[in-house]
Amino acid sequence: MEFVDQAPGVYKDEVFLQLASRLRTGVPGFVGFVSKLDEDQRATEGAAFSKPIALHRKGEFESNFKAFPEGYLADAVTGFFLNEGPLCYVVAVELKKPMDAKARADALKAALDSLASLTDLDLVAVPDATLRFSNEEQQVYTIAMNLQRDILQHCATNGGRMAILDALPGQDAAAVTGQRDTITAGLSEPINGALYYPWIKTYEGTMIPPSGHIAGVFARSDARVGVFKAPANEEVKGALDLEVVVDNSMQGPLNSQGINCVRAFPGRGIRVWGARTLSHDPSWRYINIRRLFLTLQRWIDLNMGWANFEPDMPQLWVRITRELNSYLSELWRAGALAGQTADEAFYIKCDRETNPPDALEAGQTITEIGLAPSTPSEFVVVRIVHHTAVEPR
Repeated sequence: MEFVDQAPGVYKDEVFLQLASRLRTGVPGFVGFVSKLDEDQRATEGAAFSKPIALHRKGEFESNFKAFPEGYLADAVTGFFLNEGPLCYVVAVELKKPMDAKARADALKAALDSLASLTDLDLVAVPDATLRFSNEEQQVYTIAMNLQRDILQHCATNGGRMAILDALPGQDAAAVTGQRDTITAGLSEPINGALYYPWIKTYEGTMIPPSGHIAGVFARSDARVGVFKAPANEEVKGALDLEVVVDNSMQGPLNSQGINCVRAFPGRGIRVWGARTLSHDPSWRYINIRRLFLTLQRWIDLNMGWANFEPDMPQLWVRITRELNSYLSELWRAGALAGQTADEAFYIKCDRETNPPDALEAGQTITEIGLAPSTPSEFVVVRIVHHTAVEPR
């Protein structure tokens, strides 16, 4: 308000406060091959891949791209929307000339990097990572697993993201366990990724990797409950059959290795029957717990940038604590955190103890947050006690 040429006094100045930014979850970035791109879709002149394009319905893929007959990108996007996903991003790689398996993997990796700038994306899937581009099976699988390691590294570098990875096709339980060991070897914990087995058959009779459908399951579960709900015991819509029939004896060893199975149950359809990450650390075993912390990280990045360059003093500590307390209280009331009271569910510490003089001199404001996330009940035990009838005397 300007006070030029006005008499001294009290004046009303209306201020419109901005609401906290809404944080989307269950938004995947898909990377894969298409047959042709329009000139204006290319990220740069002469580049082989498009900029990330937001899609809100299945028909938009067909409007923007020509599906690659041998690829799985179009099937993945279709599966995402069939399972009630509301929004995804697609980075399409055009195959303009013959390329060997390594060149194609390099093209997918370059396209993957273009997702880095997006802020409303929290899932990553590259269904064409498992394509066969050579008759040398071992070479193809080695290249595919190296690419999946790159996807996991992308999610580690770009905070707040989780990779949805596909098992290689035609593999038994031992081979999938070997794939899991290969793609995680040497990676820093926690590993922001989940591996799904086996492939699924669509109503069109095509056998495809499950990552697109699984991404839709994530989005549907998030919308109905939240990221704190394990995306499991959920029907995979659009799946008619499975490449491999998984039973309890097969799933037991796979589950212990953090490999999530897709299973067929009589009368209940085809369902996701696992919710584990690829982390070896038991603290990050479950997808919903890891995603809860990743989502908190994204929320802080999105809503607390105002704290940068503020004077590091008790008033700032109080405000940081107040805003975090409001958000975490909402999570607790929604059921994301365990505990009968908010004090049992979480704590926030931002004071002189967490901000000693050396931190102040370094220009740091340190806040410690502790959460007690709700753990999913993987094993429901029903104890049946048989009482022997007592004969009358």
